[in-house]
Amino acid sequence: MNKDTTTNTTLAGRKEWIGLAVIALPCLLYAMDLTVLYLAVPHLTEDLKPSGSQLLWIVDIYGFLVAGFLVTMGTLGDRIGRRKLLMIGAGAFGVASVLAAFSTTAEMLIATRALLGITAATLAPSTLSLIRNMFLDSNQRTVAIGIWGMSFSIGGAIGPLVGGILLEHFWWGSVFLLSVPVMILLLIVGPKLLPEFKDPNAGKLDLPSAMLSLTAVLAIIYGLKQVAEHGWEIFPVLFIVLGFLIGILFVRRQKTLADPLIDLELFKAPAFSAALIANTLTIFVGLGSFLFIAQYLQLVLGLSPLEAGLWTLPSAIGNIIGSMTIPIIVRKIRPIFVVTGGLVLTAIGLGLYSLVNETNGLVYIVAGSIILSLGICAVVILGTDIIVGAAPPERAGAAASISETGAEFGGVLGIAILGSIGTAVYRNQMSNVAPAGIAAESIEAAQGTLGAAVAIAKELPDQIGSALLIPAKIAFTDSLQIVTIICALISIVLAITVLAMRKNLEKEEES
Repeated sequence: MNKDTTTNTTLAGRKEWIGLAVIALPCLLYAMDLTVLYLAVPHLTEDLKPSGSQLLWIVDIYGFLVAGFLVTMGTLGDRIGRRKLLMIGAGAFGVASVLAAFSTTAEMLIATRALLGITAATLAPSTLSLIRNMFLDSNQRTVAIGIWGMSFSIGGAIGPLVGGILLEHFWWGSVFLLSVPVMILLLIVGPKLLPEFKDPNAGKLDLPSAMLSLTAVLAIIYGLKQVAEHGWEIFPVLFIVLGFLIGILFVRRQKTLADPLIDLELFKAPAFSAALIANTLTIFVGLGSFLFIAQYLQLVLGLSPLEAGLWTLPSAIGNIIGSMTIPIIVRKIRPIFVVTGGLVLTAIGLGLYSLVNETNGLVYIVAGSIILSLGICAVVILGTDIIVGAAPPERAGAAASISETGAEFGGVLGIAILGSIGTAVYRNQMSNVAPAGIAAESIEAAQGTLGAAVAIAKELPDQIGSALLIPAKIAFTDSLQIVTIICALISIVLAITVLAMRKNLEKEEES
């Protein structure tokens, strides 16, 4: 990996930092759009009356198409210009947001959410690759990527809060209109503040490669989503296998092209591959464990959705602190040691999660979430910096899209695999729980998920309901403990692996 040269001529100035603030705004909205819809589901369900299948597509199709189009959009930006693609994507995202807000049928909302997903796929790789070109100094680029990552954290944290306020006063479609003024602002000031970059020697976009990439990613992620919801059944497993087979065809095609969609040479750099694996697995344990924490707060401790949301704010504060301090720390401590330290912090945070019990665990959740956020920030910020910095400037869009696709896969893998492990532990613990006075079908449902157990217990007399609910909460807490211990062990193994690769990674950095 070529080391960036740091001279006065490469330092970014006031215009670049203002431009960074501009490109952070659509990233914040991108993250908000992933979370804000969940609050609106009851309201839009009452208005549009979607079927169960339609409601799942309304919720999921945005994330599916974001993941599916990342690689294509990142490479497209390298060819037509990162700023140009960002402007096109921002304008289309604003239009799609208005159409989604005023959807009159479930089918229309599914279609507009799909359009939102496709256009959102332009935002992350375009903004990240622009940062690669705007901030040539490695120290400044690390700070810029920290701010870029912080915008996603803030968006994810405030999305439910802002959405809740809007839904208190307006109709469900208002949550989609949040993005419109920001996208208009981006379209006005973007051409003045953001420079244009593209690969002057790029060939045409290979459409068969784009289709293979899209199909492979969509098939794997759809299969993993189905696994998370229904377990390891034959249908979702077939989708996952099909996706991997198409992915193999995609890789083989790239080897035969003069101008491939993804430069496979990037993966030969140890730092690039190590950073990509570290990022993916860190997000795997982070999102996979959060799936259990969110349920624990509401179903075990009995907090309302708003209360649970408020208790997750400390983790957002941890993200902000980490995003601002990691670039400073890395100037004094070698990046490899900062990444290793981040993985150790991640393990400690997850270890605190494993100490919760069925009656008292809020202090461990809050403390663990702050430490976990700091650890994840160290790994993801520096990992992303390494991934983007490893690519030549003209291929920064492709590298950024690989980074974001890895993050998407880490998230869905964490939810699917860790969710399946947790479900298996819960069901095993509940297999012998069958209090007298409860119908057989209700017992079967309660043995499947804690959510069902809580709902059934509410309809029963207190004594019988407690006989069902107490062991259900214990079983879920046990599953949370086992999953978080597994995640902590993964983080520790990853930290040891990074240290074992230290010499090779440092040689590459110096070359």
